[in-house]
Amino acid sequence: MSRVTRRELRAAERARVPGGGRNERFPGFDVIQEAHTWDATTSGVVLERLGLQPDLRFFDPAEEAAAAALFDHLLAQWEEPRVPVLQMVDARLAEAQTDGWRYEDMPEDGEAWRRSLAGLDQDAREAAGDEGVCFANLSREEQADIIRTVQGLDSKPWHGMPAGHVWSLWTRYACTAFYSHPWAWNEIGFGGPAYPRGYMRMGVDMREPWEVPDRHPEEDPEAGIQR
Repeated sequence: MSRVTRRELRAAERARVPGGGRNERFPGFDVIQEAHTWDATTSGVVLERLGLQPDLRFFDPAEEAAAAALFDHLLAQWEEPRVPVLQMVDARLAEAQTDGWRYEDMPEDGEAWRRSLAGLDQDAREAAGDEGVCFANLSREEQADIIRTVQGLDSKPWHGMPAGHVWSLWTRYACTAFYSHPWAWNEIGFGGPAYPRGYMRMGVDMREPWEVPDRHPEEDPEAGIQR
């Protein structure tokens, strides 16, 4: 299969959404610089993730607001540029691209998302004692309290669904979207698709020529994250 041409790469670069933020752990690393080594199909799939995302088709406005706040907490994305997880999850749900399985005590993924986001709004109204409040209206800490409550319930029911399985639904979709995006690859120093070039250095603590060493390997990546 042919590789993408440099002309195609330049066209894709012009269409990219700029950003990705500073990369303090892997300074100077940009996985897209290696796109010329991928075949055309791989490049097309990856570069498409950097383009403008389609309009939402699954979430309604209330669900969009709740989901956006939820994803910010799950991924600690507090400022732009953000990986467009909301749009990526919405596209999956609109096209019924599920994981191919679900827990037997959970509804189909789309319905589970609608019910769980409505549950966040209901919990927000109860916490605020105000029927006009929704989850997205709460302060960041108030939102975090509700999310932590759901996480802490484990197998106990939450709005008619096992809380642990709701948590699994949220985190599976959020992480799948986030870590499929090149900005996330840059953040963790991931070199991207290995096809058709492959890897040469398979040993522990060995790097390919195009990879960048972690500037702070001794630091916990989660340390200092504002939740």
